[in-house]
Amino acid sequence: MMTAAIFAATGLAQNSHQNLVIDYFRKGGPIMWPILLVSIIAVTVVIERALWWFRQNSLRESSKLEKVFAYVEQGDLKAASELARPSQDPRIRTIWHGLNHHHSTMQSALQVASGLELQRASRFLPVMDTTITLAPLLGLLGTVTGIMGAFKAVGENGLDVGSVSGGIGEALIATSCGLAIAMGVLIPYNYFVTRAERMKFELDTASTNLEVMLQNLNRETVNSTEVGV
Repeated sequence: MMTAAIFAATGLAQNSHQNLVIDYFRKGGPIMWPILLVSIIAVTVVIERALWWFRQNSLRESSKLEKVFAYVEQGDLKAASELARPSQDPRIRTIWHGLNHHHSTMQSALQVASGLELQRASRFLPVMDTTITLAPLLGLLGTVTGIMGAFKAVGENGLDVGSVSGGIGEALIATSCGLAIAMGVLIPYNYFVTRAERMKFELDTASTNLEVMLQNLNRETVNSTEVGV
């Protein structure tokens, strides 16, 4: 009996909470529908980016990158390319593209490969940026429509407390929801932008290291040829 009562009380509390959310949503006015759509898009993008970066952390192979550079420094470019080819680490993938074009267009190959990696890292960031800007604007639009509704109620019914408070409540609910969405997306957006910038630095560093090593290798080859002559 006690267990049944607990389950019944829990069910009533959940239903009451759901009814409260639905009632809160309805009081926000019609502008709550586009705000809801923006919030769904924001949550989906944040989850997708979080999972993508989590996977990227598991793909990092710093020890293999050092081995690839060691082969390059030794002049064994074929071994370096074979070691780098199956890797999913963005830095090693970029190096692999550079090694495959080291005779002619290595710098261009490195830039293209680095650009593709950065494009993957920056995916959906413009959507998040738009969400941060759009959500408060929708909330502000809800504020304007709510206040307009309150003034309209005053014109039709006089200073009726229920009509005026309904319009003001609509304005405040829409504004608070828009600001909450923007603030909730701003923190992960800044984090993902920082991660993308860090990846750009790492890719640039890896590309520069490869170019310097190959230049030194070519210089040593030329010097040894001159000495032999």
